[in-house]
Amino acid sequence: MNADQPPICDYEGSDYQTSFWEKGDRAYEDQVEAIALRRLLPESGEILLEVGAGAGRNTPRYQAYQWVVLLDYSRTQLKQAQERLGESDRYIYVAADAYQLPFAPGVFDGGTMIRTLHHMADPQRALGQVRQALQPGAVFILEYANKHNLKAILRYALRQQSWSPFSPEAVEFAGLNFDFHPRSVRTWLEASGFSVERQLTVSHFRVGLLKRVIPLDVLVKLDSLAQLSGDWWQLSPSVFVLAGAVGSTPVVAPGEFFRCLACDYFPLQHLTESITCPSCGHKWLFEDGIYDFRLQSNS
Repeated sequence: MNADQPPICDYEGSDYQTSFWEKGDRAYEDQVEAIALRRLLPESGEILLEVGAGAGRNTPRYQAYQWVVLLDYSRTQLKQAQERLGESDRYIYVAADAYQLPFAPGVFDGGTMIRTLHHMADPQRALGQVRQALQPGAVFILEYANKHNLKAILRYALRQQSWSPFSPEAVEFAGLNFDFHPRSVRTWLEASGFSVERQLTVSHFRVGLLKRVIPLDVLVKLDSLAQLSGDWWQLSPSVFVLAGAVGSTPVVAPGEFFRCLACDYFPLQHLTESITCPSCGHKWLFEDGIYDFRLQSNS
């Protein structure tokens, strides 16, 4: 890691998909997030970048795109995604740091970052990397953890928490787990070259008691209706943002996909077990169907 590199939340070896989603009573959260994505995704697209893809929970929801690049820092998460999705030329697996995306500028016409920004100690830096990889006019769907949610406001009013849900700074409620204020997220997006087009508020009823006593389909329908308030106010623990890439970005020719993280040269040369920079000689592993840009070495 470079000296100025923010710390990385690494899910290597984690059973997050199983313990959190499949055995963690998260059917409500999963279904309402699916609704939000259906509302925001375009009808068609060419190639989408999924930042923080994890084990591929959301990847099947991106059927409108011809290809999907699953990016995650954890190889084991990407291996789980491969097992979930099966063999398909639609999917490209990349292990890389979101603060240093290994893509030529203007590669993608779509991008998503779901349940990932809340692990970013430097969120604007990560958003800037995503914008660089997107074409002008590309669609970007961002989800973030909202500190300005109703539960936090009530707890603050009752003096049950010290931090203010109204202040713009992030709150780190656990190690490398951050809640952000909606105004701050909008500021970062706009500074990174995005235009906010729509917002959906999601997971309004993320309360254990409600999930136990109210049928799942009823909660999902109620949340689906409440999501539409997102452009007026953001009081839910999760917010989805539809943003468009604005400004200018050079769009690369087909095949000029990866860039060198050492010298910015592209395209790189794809060999059997590595991907190599013809300019400076740095190389990265290509193993078990995963491009690994986390470590680099001179050839």
